[in-house]
Amino acid sequence: RLVVEEMVPACAPHARWIDVFCEVGAFDGDQSRAVLEAGLAAGLGVRVHAGQLTEGPGIRLGVELGAASVDHVCHATEEDVEALAASSTVATLLPAADFSTRNTYPDARRLLEAGVTVALGADCNPGTSYTTSLPFVIALAVRELRMTPDEAVWSATAGGARALRRDDVGVLAPGKRADLVVLDAPSHIHLAYRPGVPLIHAVFRGGVLHNSL
Repeated sequence: RLVVEEMVPACAPHARWIDVFCEVGAFDGDQSRAVLEAGLAAGLGVRVHAGQLTEGPGIRLGVELGAASVDHVCHATEEDVEALAASSTVATLLPAADFSTRNTYPDARRLLEAGVTVALGADCNPGTSYTTSLPFVIALAVRELRMTPDEAVWSATAGGARALRRDDVGVLAPGKRADLVVLDAPSHIHLAYRPGVPLIHAVFRGGVLHNSL
């Protein structure tokens, strides 16, 4: 009741999304549904963290409620994968959290081959994934999730934009924001080939140079 009746109404005017962690030890399926439906009623978009530690109802609940993204997806059933593939919900994989906690990595190949839209994120938080490094995430995705470098870079950029339901970022094209980095490397493949090496040469935001090394 605290979340649904007090916190959601108080926070909704200042937020775009509502997110719930549907997992053993956090919110169960019924509680997650109540929280997400309260957010929907308040005009918020839906996101779900689910399937990180165990199988459960969170992934399919997110799809049912039209979530923009279901995050983690380390323990996904065949029914979960089929539901994601038949929907517009993005599976956002967070391998840095799995690296930090020695958790099972998600099966990215199964998701991709089923036709699921995959994004990559850092999941930066001080408890389980205290990193903001997307190059590190890309390297993990190639090494541990068996993604190709092209798939990993796409998922970290265009896939991330889809998980946010934005079409103004994530790609380099006329009319887009031109948020981009220039690498000090001959190819994007070096993001996976040289993990831990600082390869960012310049950062542009909205087409404006903000940092150059």
